Amino acid sequence: MNTMKKEYGELGIKVYHYTEVLSEMIREGSLTFKTPYEKKVIYHDPCFLGKQNKIFDAPRHILRAIQGLDLLEFTWARENSLCCEGGGGRMFYEAEHSYQRNSEKRVIEAVEKGAEVLATSCPFCVMTLEDPATERGLPVKELSEIAIEAL
Repeated sequence: MNTMKKEYGELGIKVYHYTEVLSEMIREGSLTFKTPYEKKVIYHDPCFLGKQNKIFDAPRHILRAIQGLDLLEFTWARENSLCCEGGGGRMFYEAEHSYQRNSEKRVIEAVEKGAEVLATSCPFCVMTLEDPATERGLPVKELSEIAIEAL
């Protein structure tokens, strides 16, 4: 999405992230969720969706539209979100030095805040967050998975 939108925008092709499309469908009333999702969900802002394309509200609008879902926020969210380090964020770290990865920091905060699910809308973030989350018994889901369950 980022490449098509930023690198080929001059072609006149309108490019939308699926969260923008679903959010608009909810606003129009053409998409409603029928199955409650009774979980505390914390949302991680992906870098390319958030920082690079300023899409912060659409994913949250979708999650808030799901009955029973309790949306939690990270301390570092939206424009200040921590990179999960899945899309190149670790390129400046030295391999021989030990440090706590951002994905671990995210999972620890999610657990401390009482999250039952860690959600994001980026496949890189899902992959990066899954290892530390699995160690702590916290499921990581792509936002679309939650939406499908709530349909």
